[in-house]
Order: sequence, then structure tokens, then C-alpha cells
Amino acid sequence: MVNTSWNIYNFRMGLINRLLQSNHEVIAIAPKDSYTKDVISSGCEFVNLTMDSKGVNPVKDVALTMELFKIYRRIKPDIILHFTIKPNIYGTLAAGLLNIPVINNVCGLGTVFHWNSFISRVAFLMYRIAFRSANLVFFQNREDEKYFTKKVDIPDLRTAILPGSGINISAFKPKNYVKNKEFTFIMVARLLVDKGVEEFVEAARILKKKGVKARYLVYGRIDKNHKRAVPVNKLKKWIKEGVIEYKGVSDNIAEPIGQSDCVVLPSYREGTPRTLLEGGSMAKPLIATNVPGCNDVTINGYNGLLCKVKDSNDLALKMEEILSMPVTRIRAMGQNSRRHIAMKYEERFVVDKYLQAINNIAGTFDVSWKSIIDSMQLSLN
Repeated sequence: MVNTSWNIYNFRMGLINRLLQSNHEVIAIAPKDSYTKDVISSGCEFVNLTMDSKGVNPVKDVALTMELFKIYRRIKPDIILHFTIKPNIYGTLAAGLLNIPVINNVCGLGTVFHWNSFISRVAFLMYRIAFRSANLVFFQNREDEKYFTKKVDIPDLRTAILPGSGINISAFKPKNYVKNKEFTFIMVARLLVDKGVEEFVEAARILKKKGVKARYLVYGRIDKNHKRAVPVNKLKKWIKEGVIEYKGVSDNIAEPIGQSDCVVLPSYREGTPRTLLEGGSMAKPLIATNVPGCNDVTINGYNGLLCKVKDSNDLALKMEEILSMPVTRIRAMGQNSRRHIAMKYEERFVVDKYLQAINNIAGTFDVSWKSIIDSMQLSLN
């Protein structure tokens, strides 16, 4: 169960295909969107879900829990896999009421984990209540696992580490590298402040003022309803200024990555950033911030460079450093990227861990709802 069909199609199809090949019945549960037909064409069943993935609304969230309860009760799954925040919380609550085994995937820690507010305390409480009935929770790096378990504090919570959503390295193959006449940096990310979009733009501006000849491409979805979204008028100003080239969303992101020289992601924090996996798989040198998630994929001096978080000046220095490298050094870094991704982040590693977890959990679910009810007495302080 996921918050969008787009998410299933882009990140979970390897797992779905493997489950289907192993003669499992797979039912995908998500809101319908333009990718739903592609999910269905894989051979799995699909159940439409009414869900507002934006923000916190108690009435809508209770309704979501009840809707999931009815869906789970009707289809009677043997095990449920949850991805993203709301499915993790409300799907696990619904599954717990029905005594159905659950595997959750915390793809990354959102900004709510770093707020000191009433909303963050409510979020921690909801995680405490819901995750007490989870059989297993996957995290994408050790730092997130450690931080989450300390903050949420659930005794005997069973956790494990996954290498992100994995990457199909056959779908992201490298090409023979030829340095562009105008060195081309590409950033692929949702247009959110926390992804470091503003730092990327400012770094490009710094380099342009220095007379550095390069292109700065930005691919990603504009999320107008997100509280941390880059304002559209600001994006239009950047485009008019000519500091970046905004290319929108691509259904074949491998093509522009393959035509670029370096992949950049100055994010404030990640689980395991997909864009770096894609760039690395295509043998591109990487530039990323020295933060959890990013510094697992980008090894400073080996397959790219790490920069300081929220520091456009340092980012500009790292971009200029790679741009100035001889082709042989850029090519070597790219080859190291491909090697690193293939050894640690290949999709089959993720799928194998899921299959192992499913086999281990099958038939062993027995939750004590006394512990769930007791946890509701926790203070919001």
C-alpha cells in the first residue's frame, strides 16, 4: 500500500514482478493516477484508495484508517507491505485491528522529525501507537534507524536496513563518456526547499558570475501544495534570469542523465536518494551534501564529492572542482559510481530482503492489543 500509483510504478515494480514470478498474488492499493494502468498491466490487482497525502487532517485521517480497515477486511491479505508516512501509520493501525502481519518501510525521515512542535509530538505518538503492531520496519540508512528508534521509543521494535528502493542497473546503463563542450550539471528532485534547490541555483549563479561556462539543468515535479515547496514565482524568476534550465518532469530520466556530465543533489537529508542511484548506475560522478543517505551513496573523492549542507558557496566550489578535472578523472569517478551502485544498491538485494522477511513472518503474527491501548496513554509532552 502506497500513497501514489506513480510511486509503485517507479519504485516497487521490481518487487511486484518478483512476487508474481514466485506465484504470489499481489494486490496494489493506492490512489489512481496516470500510472495506475501501468501497474495493472504488470499482472497484479489494483484497489483504488481515497487519500489526501498532504498535511494532517484528523477527520480525513480517521476516514483513511476506516477505509483501509474495510479494504483489508474484504481482501484478507496474508501480509501487507506499507510505504510512505500515511500508509505506514494508518495502514498499520487498520491491519492491527484485523491481526494482519505488516512490514513497513520508512523511506526517509521528513522534516516533522526535526520540529519541536505540537504537530511533531502528535506524529511521534501516532508512530508509537501504530508501529507497536508492525512485524518489521525497514529503514534506508543506519542514521535514520537510530534517530527514529530513539525518538519514537518502541520497546522490541524489529528493524532492518534496506539499500533504498534499489535500482535496476540494466535500465540505467552507462554510455561511453564524452565531456560536453558546455559542462552539464543535472539536478533531479521534487522542487522542495529541503532538496537544496535554492542552493543549487545560487551555486550556478556564483559560477556564472565567475565566468564558468556550464549548463545547470533541473528536472522535477512542482508540488504547489507542499509547505516546503519552492514558490512558482521564484522558479519563473530563475528561468527568466537564465541561471538554470528547468525541464519539468521526464518519464525517461535516464536519457537526460546520460547526456549530462555530473549529477548534483544538495539535499538537507535523505533516506537513500534515488537520483544518486540513477546517476551512479549510469557512471556519473556525484556531488551531494554530507548528510545521512547522501553520504552513503556518494563517497568523497571516490565516486564524487561531498559538500556542506545549506552552503551554496561550498557547493559551487565542488561543482567547479569536478568541472575542472581531466576527462580521465571524471570517467574514473563515474566508473567507481557504477561499481559502488552495482555492489550495494542493485534492486535484487532489496527484493531478496523483502522475500526473506515475508517468508520469516508468514504465520507468526500475534499482536497484543493491550500494549497498543496502553501506548495511547502516553503524554504528548
